[in-house]
Amino acid sequence: MASVREIILTFSCQDSRGLVARVATLFAERGFNIRESSQFEDTDKKRFFMRTVFECPEGATLSEIEQMFTPVADEYGMDWQLSDSDCKPKVLIAVSQWGHCLSNLLNSWKVGSLPVDIVGVVSNHEVMRPLTEWYDLPFHYLPITPETKPEQEAAISQLMASTRADCLVLARYMQILSNDLCRELEGRAINIHHSFLPGFKGARPYHQAYERGVKLIGATAHFVTADLDEGPIIEQAVERVSHVNSPDEMAEIGRDIEAVVLNRALRWHAEHRVLLNGSKTVVFSR
Repeated sequence: MASVREIILTFSCQDSRGLVARVATLFAERGFNIRESSQFEDTDKKRFFMRTVFECPEGATLSEIEQMFTPVADEYGMDWQLSDSDCKPKVLIAVSQWGHCLSNLLNSWKVGSLPVDIVGVVSNHEVMRPLTEWYDLPFHYLPITPETKPEQEAAISQLMASTRADCLVLARYMQILSNDLCRELEGRAINIHHSFLPGFKGARPYHQAYERGVKLIGATAHFVTADLDEGPIIEQAVERVSHVNSPDEMAEIGRDIEAVVLNRALRWHAEHRVLLNGSKTVVFSR
């Protein structure tokens, strides 16, 4: 097995005195150097979260490091992950007819600023084929009707498997995933919703916002769950509007926010900065 240059350790567990020192000492005694470290205690749940980037000693392999850390992880009952920082997660993007989020992700990926490996784009429309193929990526046209939904979602699941995708990104994919697919992709599917959740869930959120006369509109990137627009929130942003803005104008303003929020959420997820905490997340952003 090839050696690793740098690793990212993330874990959560019940808080315990001396926990950080135990982890730091374990790695220090074996020649690892801490490059970056963040920690957080959920005082309500008494649960501790940590993300640490280690520079590895020469010749260290991921398997050896996992074996080294497993006894400590078992002792504290950790939910943990160890990752090679040079390994980019594979991402499949789903989109319908709006391309602003897709375009932003593809451009960031192409210039190397988004640390992922995009393996393809899937859509229930043909509209985004030219854009996708301009980036030399596979485009998978999977039309859907209420009658063909099970077969269409099975095809998406098969694409995830055949491309070995780690994450499905819903970049304004205007279809509701079935409960079965949501469960299959738990913690591995990110959606962008064009409102500041938990306000204005479901369809036509800009029209809902207009009817309520809001002064701020926003976008929310969250993990996908079987409960519509209820998944753990990763990132949000807002922009000011006023009574003069129509729903269409709000939507135009919102598109820039959506693209930025989704890009940021995917970046943090790819860098293992997002840890699940029940119905919430802990995000160790830069």
